[in-house]
This record gives sequence, C-alpha cells and structure tokens, in this order.
Amino acid sequence: MVDRSVLEAALDDTLGSTSFHEIGEKYEGKVRDNYTRGDRRFIVVTDRISAFDRVLGTIPFKGQVLNRVATYWFEKTRAIAPNHVIRVPDPNVLECVECEPLLVEMVMRGYLAGTTSTSIWVHYQKGARSFCGHALPDGMTKNQKLPEPLLTPATKAPMGEHDQSVSREEILAAGKVSAADFDLAASYAKALFAEGQRLAASRGLIMADTKYELGKTRDGRVILIDEIHTPDSSRYWVAASYEGRLAKGLEPEGLDKDYVRRWLLEQGYTGDGAPPPLTDEVRIEAARRYIDACERITGEPFVPDTRPPAARILQNLSDVT
Repeated sequence: MVDRSVLEAALDDTLGSTSFHEIGEKYEGKVRDNYTRGDRRFIVVTDRISAFDRVLGTIPFKGQVLNRVATYWFEKTRAIAPNHVIRVPDPNVLECVECEPLLVEMVMRGYLAGTTSTSIWVHYQKGARSFCGHALPDGMTKNQKLPEPLLTPATKAPMGEHDQSVSREEILAAGKVSAADFDLAASYAKALFAEGQRLAASRGLIMADTKYELGKTRDGRVILIDEIHTPDSSRYWVAASYEGRLAKGLEPEGLDKDYVRRWLLEQGYTGDGAPPPLTDEVRIEAARRYIDACERITGEPFVPDTRPPAARILQNLSDVT
C-alpha cells in the first residue's frame, strides 16, 4: 500500500483538467478527457471523481489506478470481447481505436445494491418488484445476492443530467440502438461479468455490479470501450467480511467510489445542486480504497508515478504531438 505521506503530498498535484491540443480534438467527460485524431482516440484518465452525475473534485493517483485496472481487465478479457486498446503510452493514458459509442450502458447486477436513483435497491426499497423488465422476489434485504445476475440497461444522459434504468424494449423503442447491436453488446456484458465475478472471487473480492460501454468501429464492429471493471464502474466488496456485515445490517466493506457516495449522503446531498467539497481526509481515504482494490485485483503492488502529470503525459506522447 502507498504510504499516507505520499498521498498527502499528492493532494495539491492531482490531474484535475487537461489541455493537450497537440494530441487532437477534445471531448471532456466526467472523468476522462478524450482527444480524437483521425482513427485514434487518446483517453486521458484524470484524477476527477464523480457521483450523482456531478464532478466532485480530485483523488490522488485515481487516474493511474483506473488506467492500471482497466488495462489489466482489457488484456484479461480480450478473448471474451474485442476492445479498443492499442497501447498504454502513459500511466494516465490509453491510445485506442476511434469508435462511435452505443447510446446505452450495459449494467450488470449480481446483488440488490446501490444508492443512486438508477440503482436496483432504491427502486426495490420504494416497493417496486420489477426492474428493467425483471421480476424481483419479495422479502429481500439490501446488498443481498440476487437469484441470478441481471442485465439492467441505462440510458446515456448528457453531461449534468441523470441516466435512467430501462428495459431492452424501452431502449429499442427509442430507436437509438438496433436490436442486433443491443443483443451483441448484451452477450458481451453477460460473459464479461461472469469472468469478472470469477476472477474477483479468486482474489477475495465480490464484484456486486458493474457497467460496460460499447461502441462501433468505422468498419461496423461492436467492441468494448471506455473502461472495464474499475472501482469507478464496479462495486467491489471484501468477501471475507460480507456475510458477517450483512447479518448485522451493516454496509459491506467496499473498495470503490461508493465510499464517497455514502459520505455525500451523510452530508444530506442526493444529487441536486452544488455538492459539498470533499475534505482532504475523504480524498485520502478514497485514494487508499482505490489503491487497495487495484492491488487486490491485479495481484501486484501499485507504484504511483509522482512526476507532475501534465508535463509527463506530453513527454510520453511526444511521438504523436
């Protein structure tokens, strides 16, 4: 685990924004800054953290952690689903094949969990017994394992707006994704989730849920894009303490950004208006959990690159600038 003093020193030197016009045309997401240049896309994974569809601030080394975990999973699952990765020129950067994203997120859920308006638990708690076209049994408790993994697609909302959990039929009725593309993406999501849960279990972790983004290449192939099985896109719990904490009505021991979501809820924030600023202690604890997840998943120590990130990235991309 990275020493706390290293995390403290990095609090004021995080990668919060980028401006690399030398790389290509920029599109800014909540966490990733995308630069398009011809048939290539350079994804710069910043240290920004988002929740409730709001950017909250930065977490030390978060971008490096996400890129390391995503790279690990992209390589591990390449035989299950083709993906967009070409190379990793910098700890914060992926060079990828340029794609047109499908206008749907493939969300896979194995447990009755969540805190946001799109989560299965929030709907269940309000009395709903059908979610994205799936019937749910009565008598379940929060964070309990579902009878089987469920695909619960979500719309892709514009920046600042909230995604919506919907059924396959609703997605197709909107006319933004073809049935063939949806079904292929769904088959990839189900196979990837099964492999993710299997490998996570071998590392003492539970992958409770996750989401996938897919896109189409210029020659029409559907492939996995963005990220995969990171602590941002996935809910990871420590398996050894799960049953005991569930029996006591406690939240599972999480190694993901749900820690920050719960802190926001404790401050009374549920996604409307300006979020409260993250304290340094919350930022450090979040970094610790992200790094812990990275080391457990990959089975290797996480060694952060502590050089000033912007200058380092430009240097590492000098062959394309």
